[in-house]
Amino acid sequence: MRVSFLLLSVLALVACNQQEATGPEQKAIDLSHDYFSFANTDQFVTDHLQLDLTVDFALQELRGFAILKMRRLDPSATDIILDTRDLHISRVLVGGTEDDGTEASFGYAQTDPVLGQALKITLPDGLDQQQDLVVRIHYKTDPGASALQWLPPELTAGGKHPYLFSQSQSIHARSWVPLQDTPSVRITYAATIRTPPGLLAVMSADNDPLTPRNGEYKFTMPQPIPSYLLAIAVGNIYFAPIGERTGIYTEPELLDASVFEFASTQQMLETAESMYGPYQWGRYDLLILPPSFPYGGMENPRLSFITPSVLAGDQSLVSLIAHELAHSWSGNLVSNKTWRDIWLNEGITSYLDSRLMEVLFGKDRADEERVLNYRELLQGLEKISPAMQALAPLERLDDPDESQGSLHYKKGELFLQHMENIFGRETFDPFLNAYFKQFEFQSISSEQFLDYLDQNLLQKYPGKFNRVQAEEWLFQPGLPTDAPLPHSETLERAGKMATSWAAGDVPIEDIPLREWSPHAAVYFINSLPAELTNAQLNGLDTNFHFSQSRNAEISRAWFIQVAARRYLPAYPAMQKHLDRYGRTRLINPVYLALAKNGEDADLAAELFAGARNKYHPLTIARIETGLDAAKQ
Repeated sequence: MRVSFLLLSVLALVACNQQEATGPEQKAIDLSHDYFSFANTDQFVTDHLQLDLTVDFALQELRGFAILKMRRLDPSATDIILDTRDLHISRVLVGGTEDDGTEASFGYAQTDPVLGQALKITLPDGLDQQQDLVVRIHYKTDPGASALQWLPPELTAGGKHPYLFSQSQSIHARSWVPLQDTPSVRITYAATIRTPPGLLAVMSADNDPLTPRNGEYKFTMPQPIPSYLLAIAVGNIYFAPIGERTGIYTEPELLDASVFEFASTQQMLETAESMYGPYQWGRYDLLILPPSFPYGGMENPRLSFITPSVLAGDQSLVSLIAHELAHSWSGNLVSNKTWRDIWLNEGITSYLDSRLMEVLFGKDRADEERVLNYRELLQGLEKISPAMQALAPLERLDDPDESQGSLHYKKGELFLQHMENIFGRETFDPFLNAYFKQFEFQSISSEQFLDYLDQNLLQKYPGKFNRVQAEEWLFQPGLPTDAPLPHSETLERAGKMATSWAAGDVPIEDIPLREWSPHAAVYFINSLPAELTNAQLNGLDTNFHFSQSRNAEISRAWFIQVAARRYLPAYPAMQKHLDRYGRTRLINPVYLALAKNGEDADLAAELFAGARNKYHPLTIARIETGLDAAKQ
């Protein structure tokens, strides 16, 4: 039965899980526990999850049950604490097997705006205190679940069928599954998903490209994964192969374009294996989602979720695929233990994807992307508080989706590039391979990485780079004075061309932009001086058609400039950009530039209000936060 209980009953739990702030600025953390989870993982830990869910588009809910197979670590423990957010739970049974469950009382703590609600399950009397447990929870999701987006047909490529997709990272799995929502716990899982007739369900599991479209789909994930890698999508989805172990899932309207754009995926997979060891996940497929997907990609194992904004028509943005594939080693194989350690996923992966791009597309292209990343890192450091500029902050993050921006990607990549420069690839590559092997299918902390680095690289080559220097990267703000400075001759030429043209030294017809890579075009736009006239901006758009570019990164760079400079002739095209894309990276900075240009704060709010129904809840939250801050 369901019973309520007061927040007082979990105060002890919260005290253990989350240290109170020690002052108005300092927010100390307990590194022994993931403070973004209520779960009492020191007493119980989940080994396996089983889902049985029905997809209801009319009610915008998943309903059914979840079975958690849990190991009991503390025989004296009488309560299981799980993470939830806005779940509607009707019944809980607990037993030693799936067939002998006894009704258990349960209830919620007070809602935390970031963490959701702690779910307390009181174990029934008479259970063997030494026995592991099976917990069966009957529930349904809320239409506003933060992980789920329910799209009406008109917001899909085909316009005829509804669509559902999830985004569980960072702490949103708890909004569609009651569980221990922390990357420190890795689980295997199985699922039965029931859909409306004709729609296909796919998951971050062993999708069968030949499965019958019969409305009932079964999945298994035999390798243990953290909860943030749980993923589901349902829609008018079809499959096309790319290679022996790779293929594309998407709506039929996007299938041919996606196959062309991502034709190098099989080659990427084979190249990555040659560099970093065997791929341990079976197939590697891509799901190309509707435009409202909030991120570039999500590394859900076996099936990366990908934004359609990278369908540029010229394969110029496929570094995103290299990044999501590289997560199969750094992130999926070896995961961050808590969200404070997220750089172990994103920083190492950013380094790996730059190495992949170098092998596949040449050093010049890889260097262009390194320079663009470095420029974004410097811009981010101007906006992020010093305490959050550490790769592994020693103060508490407020929100794992917000606190560090993209710093953990780019500073982490630079950290590994620094070590590669010092030790050489002939030494550093074997170290990385051994690291992936040592910690495969585990979740580790920054301190564990540091210890392994010290013992297996730094001490073996004394005098080159020491632990104190590594700790500066991990725990101090900013960049060390000897941080590497990426360089690209092609981007340097593009930047000089922007300055020379703006000064009137070079006629616009002599700008060889059509011969440049899209990355050089972005760098050119970002290098334009502040004192441009509308006539000059018009000349650029007339000659190079930035407002009509199919390349989303060029559009992003251009419309940030359009909004910041109030170049009104391009405002209609800017609005189309904001309507077309739902990826947070592509639209949020445009809204912010509009809101901060001194005259268009109301227009930014108006455009956002008109487009927000096309965006994912995570994107909406990010834009709202930015627009609110711009008012202050």
